[in-house]
Amino acid sequence: MEPVESTRVTFPTGAVHGTSRITRIVELPAGVGIITAESPFHPVDHTWPDQPGDTGTLTVGDRVLAVVDCVTGAQRIGTAETLIGSDIPVRRGDPGWLWFVVHVAEVPYPEAVAWVGATAKTQVDAERRSRLSAAHTACHLMAFALNDALAQRWRKPVPVDSLGHPDFDALAITSSVITPESSIDTYRIGKSLRKKGFIAAPGAELPGLAEATESLAARVSTQLNDWLSTDAAVRIEAEDTGLTSPRRWVCDLPAGSATVACGGTHVEHLSQLGRVSVTASLDETQTELTVTTRMY
Repeated sequence: MEPVESTRVTFPTGAVHGTSRITRIVELPAGVGIITAESPFHPVDHTWPDQPGDTGTLTVGDRVLAVVDCVTGAQRIGTAETLIGSDIPVRRGDPGWLWFVVHVAEVPYPEAVAWVGATAKTQVDAERRSRLSAAHTACHLMAFALNDALAQRWRKPVPVDSLGHPDFDALAITSSVITPESSIDTYRIGKSLRKKGFIAAPGAELPGLAEATESLAARVSTQLNDWLSTDAAVRIEAEDTGLTSPRRWVCDLPAGSATVACGGTHVEHLSQLGRVSVTASLDETQTELTVTTRMY
């Protein structure tokens, strides 16, 4: 019984459990990937793996399976092979492909393949999800605060974020890592960014970025905690329930509506983050800025 459409997902609305039919079993190097028609599990994205996949359980009959990871799968329309993670040769959402949430379980393939067509109960580790969601929300807030704090370092017009500040985050980010405790975002301060007009070197009006990282982090921390004190609501806007449907993170802050494209999970209110602290550092070549946002 083969899937005929991409997995429908419920994690954007905060769901952590559900019931759905198993549509396919994929053999993996260690265990199997279980695909269901609908899933509350968030899979790690194969092109921008910032938030890790959910863990939890999947129950078939009286068999409770540990879901040790959750990844993205894809199948080119008109073919039968399911590709997993980094083996997928196209970006998410390519219209010529079907897209799946793949629940990874350490079960022998011959045993699992008999479950195709059966109904499965899915249960996400809600505590871990909650912490990842908080860290991901903090990551987005940090980006908006960082854009604001660096606004005076641009000498040329560049695209702006939804709050009207030069979008340093979008122009310079090279990686983002979400953990249950923090987010770690890395930015490239190279020739390309400088040509766009970013000022990193010391000048008559500004200290060099290397000399300003401590004050930069302090300013961003203060802004984040000010925003958290408003307990603003957070929501995800999506066109439909498809795994690769475009989704946007939205938070109505005092300065305006902060919005950015995002496929991850998030809290519903900023008070769920508690307090945060931000640190920033430049590497020895002064071309890589790392910003770490921790919750406490």
